[in-house]
Amino acid sequence: MSDPNPATVARIAAEMRRARRLLFITGAGISADSGLPTYRGIGGLYNDQTTEDHFSIETALSGAMLDAQPAITWKYLHQIESTCRGARFNDAHAIIADLDNHFEVCVLTQNIDGFHRNAGSRNLIEIHGDIHDIHCIRCDYASTVADYSALALPPSCPYCQAPVRPRVVLFGEMLPPDAIQHLYAELDKGFDLVFSVGTTSVFPYIAGPVVQASQMGIPTVEINPTETNVTRFVEYKLASGAAASLRAIRQAFQSTSS
Repeated sequence: MSDPNPATVARIAAEMRRARRLLFITGAGISADSGLPTYRGIGGLYNDQTTEDHFSIETALSGAMLDAQPAITWKYLHQIESTCRGARFNDAHAIIADLDNHFEVCVLTQNIDGFHRNAGSRNLIEIHGDIHDIHCIRCDYASTVADYSALALPPSCPYCQAPVRPRVVLFGEMLPPDAIQHLYAELDKGFDLVFSVGTTSVFPYIAGPVVQASQMGIPTVEINPTETNVTRFVEYKLASGAAASLRAIRQAFQSTSS
């Protein structure tokens, strides 16, 4: 993985000095420095292989499977949650959270690890939810669970014994309306600079804000070691890791702002 290009970093820092509102769109790549595997959506830590139960991960982690065979879905949710266990947010999350002290920042994340929340980002759209938040499908019971190993799988509500599920978007399910409304409201306010960090941008609601900003002449930045669905639209590309890139951007911004 290459180091951040200093000339590109300097130009991004210059754009930041002219900006007031920033949008960060993040995917699994931003959590790679926390030791989490990068995976598409919430499933691809299995690559393109089927699970040991001979389902594709998209089938195992679908709303339909949760309804029909909750033990299957919870088995693989438990495996994904275990990759987060003991890990914590890294410099990339912390730097974005700290930018709240200098800009109006909105974070749109696909990640369900909760790291942006833990790092302190205040205006946060967790479009796919947080794997640690669980709730009853029948009553008002809800809880935050740091460790799934304390749960019986599949879990049931301690009050009404109905099934419990995580507050995440499984395959085949709709995005949460409140998160979509939050995103639309932020986009309506406009942004001066849009960052895409660690995501392949396969979903339209993830690629869309970058493409729209590019078409409107708003500066766009992509931080990703590989080519993605939005690479051809962005003005500035850093083909390096999220934490290293954001550390370099922070240093350049601070040195030119002092």
